Amino acid sequence: MTGYLDTVCDFIANTTLADIAPAAVDRGHRVFADTMAAIGAGAREPEVQALKAKLVPVAGGESSIIGTGLRTEPAKAAFLNGTAGTFLELDEGNQYSRGHPGIHAIPAALAFGEVHGKSGAEVMTAAILGYEIGARIGISAKILPTMHPHGTWGTVGAAVAVAKLAGADAAKIRETINVASSLGLATSRQTMLQGGTVRNSFAGFSGQMGILAWQMVESGFTGEADGLSTVWGTVISTEWKPEEMTRELGSRWEIARNYFKRHACCRYNHGTLDALAMIVDKRGGLSPDEVQKVRVETYSLAAQLSDTSPKNTLAGKFSVPFAVASTLINGSSGVESFTWDKVLDETIQAFADKVEVAEDPALTALMPDFRPARVIVTLTDGTVLEAETKTNRGDTEDPYDDVELDRKYAELTGLVWPDAVARGIYEDCFRLEELDDINALTRRLNAVSLAEAGE
Repeated sequence: MTGYLDTVCDFIANTTLADIAPAAVDRGHRVFADTMAAIGAGAREPEVQALKAKLVPVAGGESSIIGTGLRTEPAKAAFLNGTAGTFLELDEGNQYSRGHPGIHAIPAALAFGEVHGKSGAEVMTAAILGYEIGARIGISAKILPTMHPHGTWGTVGAAVAVAKLAGADAAKIRETINVASSLGLATSRQTMLQGGTVRNSFAGFSGQMGILAWQMVESGFTGEADGLSTVWGTVISTEWKPEEMTRELGSRWEIARNYFKRHACCRYNHGTLDALAMIVDKRGGLSPDEVQKVRVETYSLAAQLSDTSPKNTLAGKFSVPFAVASTLINGSSGVESFTWDKVLDETIQAFADKVEVAEDPALTALMPDFRPARVIVTLTDGTVLEAETKTNRGDTEDPYDDVELDRKYAELTGLVWPDAVARGIYEDCFRLEELDDINALTRRLNAVSLAEAGE
């Protein structure tokens, strides 16, 4: 039953930018800008900087390591950029695929496109198609609950983007998909729950392996007849519905159904933080000293994020108690509330102990269409404040407007580039199809950083 794969591969091979719905192209612009900002800001994290120094002791190559001013070979650039882009938990995602297709496909497309001097239109087309196929695998499969989705189907999405850029025909694309199907990681969900920062490399590996998959196919390596159905039908998934791979293919674009993040933490926290914001806004402010306790009732996946003493920044991003405490004490759920100094802050740790997290089966039953949370704040004077939300801000049902997303872009790029450089990157992302060579954008990405400028 591999007919669906023929349809998918013909679609990838024959689709041009003109065939992609305007709404998907428009969202593609925003996704590119958002992703460049997330990667650039994430590249400042100490672990990413240290890894870059070890992997690229001497700069040299044609692919940009975003936010550093350095270049290296394509696969290594895709790895480092994909890793940096996940570090702050601010990369966009797709609720239907239960993952983050953009940070898997875009770094591979960008790195490969730079080397081969591809146009902005070609890179945009390839990235949207890589996003589409990766997301559709996530929709078609129900990955094992013990696994983390990063680094799994995203490898195929990255490989599709690279094969499309290379001008592969349907047969070569099929071979690339089948090879890439076997190159995903055996990811553990516990990494995010326990603060295992190896998790932040999973998307990076997808970009790296996506490029490698194409190189292997070009070298004569082959895969099985239908690697998707084997891997997601019998190995790492409890369910595989290949018909979802072709449902409304070409008329429903997954990138146009994405979400953007403003809270710099796991998406499972977002409903809670949105409800907390409702309470604070309605009351006109809330001092942490007024709070006796906080109870969060939410769906099963979010209820697992209950650690009150996270050991590092990743664990803090995957902790509802820490996210509530740091957001309320710092008046922000942005990058600055999930740094090392905040994780080590005794005041925040003490407040986190006041936060109780529990699953409400009725809220779990609303998944996957909704990601609900109920926040109940009891004040020291006995007053009880309560708010509830069904969807996360930024989701397709309640999207952020352009003003808010521009604000996010400015906040992140303001950590990396001078204003003029950041504006140039933004403008290029929103006119990608006008760029004769994608290196016009990456030259800006390699412009002097704030650190290099001494600011």
